[in-house]
Amino acid sequence: MCADMAEVPKQTQGMCPECQTGILRLQYLTYFTWLNGELITVPNFPAWVCDVCGMREYDGRAVNWLNTLLSPETGRRAQIHRRRSPTFPERPDLGRSVNPKLKV
Repeated sequence: MCADMAEVPKQTQGMCPECQTGILRLQYLTYFTWLNGELITVPNFPAWVCDVCGMREYDGRAVNWLNTLLSPETGRRAQIHRRRSPTFPERPDLGRSVNPKLKV
């Protein structure tokens, strides 16, 4: 099997889970979703459609890909959380005299 064949989905997926009679067949539909109050349409989106009852199930891999594209984090650089070194209060020098009149 060549690498190109792995990318092409098969045309049927099995029995319909809704009606238990039909067969899910691959079709390309327009996918609709809302994003921040705006209607987004995606033409030619892969979906499995029952040939008897018409139940639709969108292709999971395509939905994940679309969610990644529509994510507000897409294109942003990952923030590296660096651990800051702790700051300690200054300690008095215990071995020396602080009084300038005293000679050590």
